[in-house]
Parts: sequence; C-alpha cells; structure tokens
Amino acid sequence: MSELPGAAAEQGRCEVLIVGGGPTGLFLAALLARRGVDVVVLERRAVPSRHSRAIGLHPPALRALRELGLQRAASEAGVRLDRGSALAGDRPLGEVRFGGRRTASPYVLSLPQTRTEELLTQRLGALAPQALHRGWTVTAVEEHPSGVEVTARRTDAVPATAPEHTDPAGADGSDHPVRSVPSLDSPDDAGRQRAERRALGEEEGAPGRWRAELVVVADGSRSGTRTRLGIPMRGRGYRDSYLMGDFADAGRGPRRARIHLERGGVVESFPMPEGRRRWVVHTGCTGTASRRGAVPRPASAPRLTSLVKERLGAGPDPETATMLSAFTVAQRRAARLCTARCMLVGDAAHEVSPIGGQGMTLGWLDALEVAPLIVRVLRSRPIMDFATAPEWARVERRILRRARWAGWIAGVNTVLGRPAPGVLCGVRAAALVVVLRSPARTLLAWLYSMGWTDLQR
Repeated sequence: MSELPGAAAEQGRCEVLIVGGGPTGLFLAALLARRGVDVVVLERRAVPSRHSRAIGLHPPALRALRELGLQRAASEAGVRLDRGSALAGDRPLGEVRFGGRRTASPYVLSLPQTRTEELLTQRLGALAPQALHRGWTVTAVEEHPSGVEVTARRTDAVPATAPEHTDPAGADGSDHPVRSVPSLDSPDDAGRQRAERRALGEEEGAPGRWRAELVVVADGSRSGTRTRLGIPMRGRGYRDSYLMGDFADAGRGPRRARIHLERGGVVESFPMPEGRRRWVVHTGCTGTASRRGAVPRPASAPRLTSLVKERLGAGPDPETATMLSAFTVAQRRAARLCTARCMLVGDAAHEVSPIGGQGMTLGWLDALEVAPLIVRVLRSRPIMDFATAPEWARVERRILRRARWAGWIAGVNTVLGRPAPGVLCGVRAAALVVVLRSPARTLLAWLYSMGWTDLQR
C-alpha cells in the first residue's frame, strides 16, 4: 500500500472498516464480530444523538435482532402494535392486523431509534470492545490491490440520523413556550460533542488513518464516502413535505397506530414508550421537486399541533413536544453497490421515503445479506474483489429488488396521503373501506408489515 501524508497518524489495521455507526453499521459490525471478523466502525457523532427519527421495527427487523439475541430486550423496551386503524374525519374505515398467524412476531414494534442504537452498541461492545470509534469523519478512501486506506479527522458533527431540512422548533418565529424544543439536528448536540472531546483531551481536526482489507459504507443517504468513491445516486425527489413530532399521548383506550386520510393531507400517529405518541402530518406539495425533494418550512410545535387540530378537531399539547422535524421524501438508488474493495449498504445504497418506516429494516436485511459474503471474501486467498465474488450478482440483485419494492410501497403511500378535494377524498375513503372489509386487507397488512421481504430470501 502507498503511504498517506505523514500528518495522518496511523490508528490501526483491521479486516473490515465500516463507515457509519447508525443502526445499519452497528448491526453489521455485530454480525461480523460474531463471525470472528476484526471490525472497526467510524462514526462521526462524538456522542449518540438524543433524538429519534425511526421508531418502527417490522417483523423482519425483529427476526434480524434475533440473530444478535436482542429481540427480547427490544420487545420489552418498546410498544407492540398488532393493528392499525384507518379513519376519515370521525368515520372509521377499517383496520389491518400486522404480521400473521405464521409470523413469529405478529406485530410492529414501536421503539425509538436511540434505544435501538443503545442495544446494538451494547452488543457490539460485548463482542468487540474496541470496535466503535466515535467522533471521526472520513475524509479520504484510497483503494489499492492489497486493501483500502481510510483517512478521517476528529470533528464536531450533527447527528448522522438527522432528516433533511430540519430546523430548531419555533424557527417560524412563533411566540410559544416550546420554541426551544430541539429538532433532530439541534446545535446542543454539537456542544455536547465538543465537551466530550475536551474531556477526553482530544484535538479537534486531528487526522487519523486506518488500513483495512475491506470497507463497508453505511453513512446514510447523504453519504460523503459514496461520493468520494465516485458512485452517483439515481432517482427523484417528491413534491411532498411533512412535519413530525413526539408529544405526550393524551389518548385513552387501546394504544394503536392511526392513519387519518383528510382533505388537507394525511395525519399519522403512533404510540411510543413512556406514554408518548409520534405525529406525522403532510404539510402540502410544492409546484416542483428537485432531485433531493421539496424544501419544507422549518419545524415548530405550534404549527404541527394546529394542523392536527384543524384536520381532526383535537390534537397533542404543543408544550409536551420533545422532538420536532420537517422533512421531505425521495426515492434514489446507487448506480452500483460496490467497487473492488468497498460496498454500500443501507441508506447509502438506497434511499426510500421514511413514510412507512421501512429504511432501517432494509438496512438490516442488507447486513444479513452481505455478512456471509464478506466473510467468504476475507477468507479467499488472494482476497477477491467484491464484484468478482461468485455470490455478488445474487446479493446485489436481492438488495436492489427489496429497495424497489419498498420504494413502490412508499410511493403509493405518499400519493394516497396527499391533500384531496372533497369528492376525491370521499372516493379515496370509500375505496379503502372496500379493501379493508374484504380479503384484500390481508394483502395490505402483508405489504405494510414488510412480509414481502420473505420472498427475497
């Protein structure tokens, strides 16, 4: 291997280096560590984010957690949702039951991503105590016939899981007591990271270098590492924008997921642990959409709760907000999933709309797909390139097929959740009543609980 500039101190060598310590990177690292692989994870956040974007774990995700012995711990920490209700105004349209009689986990688990990452971090720490390196941002990746050299620097960074276009709550200038509620990329996280680094006596900006046999890129939809590898993304953004927030759940009765198909746009809500509920509101469509999607207005608790009350007649208390986000949606896939020694997984490989909560499950299924392949590539002599591995074509085909299915489902959800005039709104509700009162509701539940991923095994 050629030497990198002397300013970058060598941190060590490993068999596999994973860029990104979010749910997909941590999950894959633990899978590889269980198989005896020497793995390193570089995560740009110095400390974990306190805010969650993803909360839904579908049955395939729960099966994936079983591989690491974490399904029971996750299930005990989360809220089990065995069904979801659809409504239009005050009128119930029907319900779907998630999972099925043949499913070991016939429910969707509501568990904040922060807790999911905690469980994965603990398991990785037990398997490979020195694997996770926080506060490192990758700045260069150089492939050579004998391996990969990765250069990174210590930096303060916002949470890697932050959605696009998020802003602090109350940024619309509204005079409200919860204006300071942090959004997913609130500056207070960066401040905590700086304090953590000072406590460790670490110099911000100091470069480091790792040498690895293979690199896996799992640093999200805005992956800088993917860009450095020269791999473009193909797809499109949607015109739709949304507001999302977590509030105290004042509802009574069964804690169910609820989807309200209203004239002004869809309103979704999902129970969370500790007596909270997540609300997601469609806030409208722009005239055009860029490749990244529409640019939404900043998030604010008063605006979100007023939209919910306007459409449903009642809503959450804005003073109880603990997380807010404004986001857009896009469907994009990488032009290719590997180079000679580097591979893309999760959101770095395929971006799907967060509506439906399929992204984290897809990332874990990617990890289950590629972990055995990585081990076989490492054990080959000489070590083969990813693309020349006999199994690669099948692995890539299955990953992309799942991403296409998820993209199609998310696209349908996006269109169905858009604002609709009175007549069209009534037709939409009537059609859903027919579906939910027919055997087709089983198909709908199968689609929304990601049962279709079983076809990709």
